Amino acid sequence: MAVPAEDIPIIDAHHHFWDLAHPGLKWSWLTDEIENDFFLGNYEALRKTFLPPDYREVAARHNVIGTVHCEGHCDREFQVEESEWLVGLNEKFGLPNAIVAHAWLDRPDTEEVLARQAAVPMVRGIRSKPVTADTPRERAALRGKPGTMQDETWLSGLALFSKYGLSWDLRVPTWHIEEAAEVARAFPDLPINLNHMGFPWDRSAQGLEVWRRGMHALAACPNVVTKLSCLCLRDGPWIADENEPLVRETIDLFGVDRCMFASNFPVDGLRASYDHIYSSFKTWLADFPIEDQQKLLAVNAARFYRIDMTPLPAAA
Repeated sequence: MAVPAEDIPIIDAHHHFWDLAHPGLKWSWLTDEIENDFFLGNYEALRKTFLPPDYREVAARHNVIGTVHCEGHCDREFQVEESEWLVGLNEKFGLPNAIVAHAWLDRPDTEEVLARQAAVPMVRGIRSKPVTADTPRERAALRGKPGTMQDETWLSGLALFSKYGLSWDLRVPTWHIEEAAEVARAFPDLPINLNHMGFPWDRSAQGLEVWRRGMHALAACPNVVTKLSCLCLRDGPWIADENEPLVRETIDLFGVDRCMFASNFPVDGLRASYDHIYSSFKTWLADFPIEDQQKLLAVNAARFYRIDMTPLPAAA
């Protein structure tokens, strides 16, 4: 007997919290002047506090048993304090259950910050975005510049992750995925989680070919997994029928053991409701064995981020 879709346990592998009234933390990108280059365009709707009770409200129709918080661009002077604040949220609300924190990799204090982050309970990994080009045409000229994935100082910072037992959340646009695969091959023992399927924003034949080349290169690296999330375009709605083929292709490439679904809420809420996103995920998975559904919706995230949760129900 199949498990009803609404009862399938979920560990949301990627979301954000922020408290814009917090007296000791600041998210300037949400409180100061609106940035014109945000990847989803106008984000005025995000400029409000989003905390565990808000998450529970939007996710009410789904059996969320745990979540992974990915750093929410809290002002960087508070990067460790953000992690400590999240531990407090867990103690009060039970969410989040693992933290992907932030640290710059090419600064004099890189190791100090990594050590402080690793000492925070629930911190499992770091998201540190390398310097990337705004467009594919600019990519070649940027290669090797400070802060890029070829910068020796930046790579030295990444090499410290193993010392502190940290994974790396990788976030780059499509045209840098092949370069990211070079890094993954150079650090074969580093657990890497590609955020948002590498952002297949350009759905033209040429754009998807660039995306596929990068995804094939990363999928060939056994230390890399990926989040099935943020299937958003700068302009236009979140359309399930257009997103499903990309998700299925990604699962085919990486395999069911190396993919995990995530909401990217509240950011993806700019394009679709939480219920629409997760109901679509479950519809896409309806023809998968229940064991694979559970892996993609919860088990893989729990394993990668070392979340000690109540065992999931046995497959029926």
